[in-house]
Amino acid sequence: MVSVRLENLTKCFGRVIAVNNLNLEIKDGEFVALLGPSGCGKTTTLLMIAGIYKPTKGYIYFDDVIVNDLPPKDRNIGMVFQSYALYPHMRVFDNIAFPLKLQKLPKEEIKKRVLETAKLLRIEDLLNRKPAQLSGGQQQRVALARALAKQPNLFLMDEPLSNLDAKLRVIMRAELKRLQKSLGITTIYVTHDQVEAMTMADRIAVLNKGELQQYSTAEELYSKPSNLFVAGFIGSPPMNFIECTLVERDNKYYLDASDFSIELPEDLGKIVTEKASGSELILGVRPEDFRVSLRPVEGAIKSSVYVLEPLGKDVIVNVKLGDTLVKVITPQDLRVSLGDTIWLVYDINKIHIFDKKTEKALI
Repeated sequence: MVSVRLENLTKCFGRVIAVNNLNLEIKDGEFVALLGPSGCGKTTTLLMIAGIYKPTKGYIYFDDVIVNDLPPKDRNIGMVFQSYALYPHMRVFDNIAFPLKLQKLPKEEIKKRVLETAKLLRIEDLLNRKPAQLSGGQQQRVALARALAKQPNLFLMDEPLSNLDAKLRVIMRAELKRLQKSLGITTIYVTHDQVEAMTMADRIAVLNKGELQQYSTAEELYSKPSNLFVAGFIGSPPMNFIECTLVERDNKYYLDASDFSIELPEDLGKIVTEKASGSELILGVRPEDFRVSLRPVEGAIKSSVYVLEPLGKDVIVNVKLGDTLVKVITPQDLRVSLGDTIWLVYDINKIHIFDKKTEKALI
């Protein structure tokens, strides 16, 4: 297999900077997801690694070898696209065998690899069908088989599950993860779906506007987001953001949000004061880190129920804090109605504080 390193990688289309000075390292055998909204540069990055796009600046290393000028056919990669790109006039067997025929492998070797790969993906009974006779999930497995039959050192996937229905996506997420771990192929997976990235990848590179925002494990992206973008992009429902001002009174520190105030521990207050560019801050609390009390609790935030969103197991309670709509995840047996007064209890150790000007996390 192979490790991949991107060094100051930049891609421009005219005056548009699609990828800007990207530095990333993918270990041998690692599963890495490139995650971000449409237009963030994740597919462009993948296509540069594949050799389809040439970088404007920077370098791509496979192990310690620069491959910028190496043609795609010589990079030994397997690639699965969003559309699957199967040949409609060919049987499944021939679709899988096609890249092997281009390599001019012996017929017996081609047959052996096709059958082995088809068995691995449990599609051996589909080999005589054509793509039009297959379901979306079956077509996706054929596309995977075609890429794997080449025995690539590097596996590239560009939103391969986006055309599947919700139930099949869940099944295929687990299948892909199992497959990658059993084969040990270094894998780079492009997606805009945070659930896909967090459940499948060893590490996730979060991109926005062509720039890397954070590169870490799913757990760290969730618990220690580096900035407002990552905090708002990771988590469902997303983190609540409340504008506030840092106030110091009588050697105590407070986050003043006009409708309520939170006292910070002295050490936390000093850290925020030292790191912040000014007094204007943004308080972040995840919906699952609030607890609803139906009675007054010391230090809790008084509010009223604005709207309820039942989810079966849980209920999302929406409350208004001034002009800000805040979402709180509660158990389904909580009995509240629209307009009821409630108190939001929070854990000071689970709040996030961001600099409003720089948007960077302060704690």
